[in-house]
Amino acid sequence: MVEFTLWDILRNLLLAARWTVALSLVAFIGGGTVGLTLLVARLARWPGAERGVRLYVELFQGTPLLIQLFLAYFGLALLGLEISAWSAAALALTLYTSAFLVEIWRGCVEAIPKGQWEASASLAMSLPQQLRHVIGPQALRIAVPPTVGFLVQVVKGTALASVIGFIELTKAGTMITNATFRPFTVYACVALLYFCLCAPISAYSRKLESRLRHG
Repeated sequence: MVEFTLWDILRNLLLAARWTVALSLVAFIGGGTVGLTLLVARLARWPGAERGVRLYVELFQGTPLLIQLFLAYFGLALLGLEISAWSAAALALTLYTSAFLVEIWRGCVEAIPKGQWEASASLAMSLPQQLRHVIGPQALRIAVPPTVGFLVQVVKGTALASVIGFIELTKAGTMITNATFRPFTVYACVALLYFCLCAPISAYSRKLESRLRHG
């Protein structure tokens, strides 16, 4: 029987943690892009955009991420679209993330006094110009802390990708446990690595919030 040292366990978990970080970044950047597009569509009052975005948000916020992962992986396969576990996880997490970010950012935009909208409209600014020069910079100051804070939830949410076979930190922990029969040691290391990933983000979010409040 092969003996695994603590370093062997940590080394293999660190290799898997790279995929956790990569999936988190893809989900956050992709979700941010989709969320921003939905926000602009809502603010521009495109036909059907208000109702469509509301239904989109309710759908992805009102269903478990686990179910969304199953539907992305197995559901698309039933439609004849064979995709990898990585692609399914990235798709599901991107849609899930976008539904939360669009609501976070909508609240930040609505926090801007209506007088700012009226003043910029009186200068004959179009919506893109209003968002770029007047509303956007003010909303950004409000949005940064909760947006960065939500990244923690995205990182932890990647653990559910293990159920469809994507080998990230949690899945690697399960595989190593099956090989070493040391579940407490392995999962303690997994928890420690998640903490090392999430704690700096949470601390940075609190620091930003404090700095912007004093500013």
